[in-house]
Amino acid sequence: MQKNNSHLIIGIAGGSGSGKTTIAYELRKRVGDEYIAYVPHDAYYRENKDMPLELRKKINYDHPDSLETELLIKNIKELAEGNPTHIPIYDFSTHSRTKDKLKISNKPIILVEGILIFVDRNLRKLIDDKVYVDTDADIRLLRRVRRDIYERGRNVDSILNQYEETVRPMHIKYVEPSKRYADVIIPEGGQNEVALQMLTARIKKKLNEIKEEK
Repeated sequence: MQKNNSHLIIGIAGGSGSGKTTIAYELRKRVGDEYIAYVPHDAYYRENKDMPLELRKKINYDHPDSLETELLIKNIKELAEGNPTHIPIYDFSTHSRTKDKLKISNKPIILVEGILIFVDRNLRKLIDDKVYVDTDADIRLLRRVRRDIYERGRNVDSILNQYEETVRPMHIKYVEPSKRYADVIIPEGGQNEVALQMLTARIKKKLNEIKEEK
């Protein structure tokens, strides 16, 4: 796909609980959802509905193979070509996709977020600005526990077991090394106001360039 000057594709990566979603939310709030198409990588966990729930719970969801990244790439290309697209809706309580899909309209800024988005070479090539959120492991774990209890209906034992068995090893093997591909590294996640102002200014500058070209 040829780079399209009418779009800016921003990727936000980092460990689970690092503050990626907070940064994405802040950018959408400061710039406006009318300008940003938000595409989370964790909507693309592969469909395993034919597998019993107990087996689905044991899948390594922190390994790149657990995600249908090829579909994410297809959807990003559709948006970058000026078309709307439909992305999966994933139910974390059942570890399966719902029957519905979410329509994403074509917008000048495409914001992609996920722990593994810099691991896949073909996906990296699509991203104009690669941002890595760097947050201490203990803070990331606390945030993950809180999120999975309140948002995904899980208990502490299952969260900690998953963290020990897959989250931490996969972070060391895949997520942390992907930091070398980042254009910008943000410490302290969504609490870093200087970084948020910088990213907001970058997006608004691009929006002005797009308006001037029309």
